[in-house]
Amino acid sequence: MDHDAFRALEPWCWRAPSAHNTQPWRLRYEPDAIRIGWDPAHTLPVGDPTGRDLRLSLGAFVETCLIVAADAGQRLEYVADHDDHHRWVGLLRPAPDRYPTPFRTTDVWERRTHRGTLAGTVDPDVLAALDAVARPAGGGVRAVPDAGRLGTLLRAADRRQYADPALVAELRHWLRLDLAHPGYHADGLTDRCLALSRPAAVGLRAALAGYPVLRPLGLPRLLAAADDPLARGGTVLVLLAPDHLDPPGQVAFGRVLLRAWLTLHTAGLAAHPLSQLIDVPDTRAALGALLDVAPQRLLHVTRVGRATRPAPRSARRVRA
Repeated sequence: MDHDAFRALEPWCWRAPSAHNTQPWRLRYEPDAIRIGWDPAHTLPVGDPTGRDLRLSLGAFVETCLIVAADAGQRLEYVADHDDHHRWVGLLRPAPDRYPTPFRTTDVWERRTHRGTLAGTVDPDVLAALDAVARPAGGGVRAVPDAGRLGTLLRAADRRQYADPALVAELRHWLRLDLAHPGYHADGLTDRCLALSRPAAVGLRAALAGYPVLRPLGLPRLLAAADDPLARGGTVLVLLAPDHLDPPGQVAFGRVLLRAWLTLHTAGLAAHPLSQLIDVPDTRAALGALLDVAPQRLLHVTRVGRATRPAPRSARRVRA
């Protein structure tokens, strides 16, 4: 196995998405394989206590590696080998043929999360294409029908999360609201990627710095009301999983999620995740009721539309 050839592709593989842009992946090069796992220092134990988002991001990383390798002419396959104790999910190993995929490295490189204004709605043909991506894995894609009800749920989820001191502390750890932050060009959520103006970034930084004092005075409610992503347009889509999905299955669905995002990208659409809707149990249950779907099947929620201006590229570490 040509390890040096794959190492040269790592900067493109690292363009995979992850919650809070923590980039949890790690690679171990073995004689006949490349083992994929995660670094616990780059996970979200408070915001993602079940590890759902971690496993989705690992699956997205696996799919990205396969796409990039195939585009470079390398013949690799993924073999699941989930081991929570040693923090590994599987192996990339030599295969008889290149991984079959309609996507290219340029799609991986150009795909971006867009938290700004999104115009238009999702065409029925695109929705059908997304559903076709998820259906073979036992999932599906649904559009949320009631924007007014969804807005109420989104504000409730934001209030609940901002009221949790441990979760806010974890969020602050991954926020990069100032160019002087040492991790600004490496990882985390920058002010530019959050679509914050300079005054808004300064205000958020000040509010979070005063969180212990301001929280009892109503700061969570103010922070939740300060931003309404639904007012910036787009259609909200939900990725549905099979009824009972174990950890290896969530990694597999992370691959589905990456394919769905690239399907949106190649259709000229951008996506903005709204994970808080399913991170908070009450709003997850309410969203499931709105869609007439069992809450445990809700795996990913995102706002989708045509970006009115290019989104900034999120930072990446060169190597884990």
